[in-house]
Amino acid sequence: MPVVSRRAVMMGLSAIGAASSLAGCATRSTDFDSDYLRQTVRYDTSQAPGTIVVDPRNHFLYHVQEAGRAVRYGVGVGGEGFSWSGVTTVRDKREWPEWYPTKEILQRRPELRPQMSKLPNGLGMPGGPDNPLGARALYLWQGNQDTLYRIHGTNEPWTIGKSVSAGCIRMINQHVVVLYESTPVGTQVVVLPS
Repeated sequence: MPVVSRRAVMMGLSAIGAASSLAGCATRSTDFDSDYLRQTVRYDTSQAPGTIVVDPRNHFLYHVQEAGRAVRYGVGVGGEGFSWSGVTTVRDKREWPEWYPTKEILQRRPELRPQMSKLPNGLGMPGGPDNPLGARALYLWQGNQDTLYRIHGTNEPWTIGKSVSAGCIRMINQHVVVLYESTPVGTQVVVLPS
């Protein structure tokens, strides 16, 4: 892995050159709306503390706390035709995860193929600051079925607050690290309809 400052990695800005080639639907911008920064907010819900609620329409993820509060994070979500909703469970968590794009992603984006390599589980990209899954990933399952959707970091922080992904829920790297540390395997995740 290349030597990169901790700040650059945590902010997801270490891979500007690679990210611009992976940006796809997003136009590159250095502007970032401060409304999408992590903050504790009032949040009335029937969900139990510890539950994660994703509101794709408003581009927020809520980590439910006690006493009607939640930690709110800005997120990037699925673009048109890639949105989904439902109740899932965090089945696995990984630091600097490998990325295995689906056949459909590689068909839509053939320019990604040269960036892939043979990994233990197939054609993919090794974990690290250039990887689209960022610093951490939470793997979402419904029962014994992998949804193939993830809550993960991003090396494209300018996409937070936008609907541009292939369905996954993107967070700023430093935010996904905090969520990762406070979310045990087995946590329920509710993704609201968009």
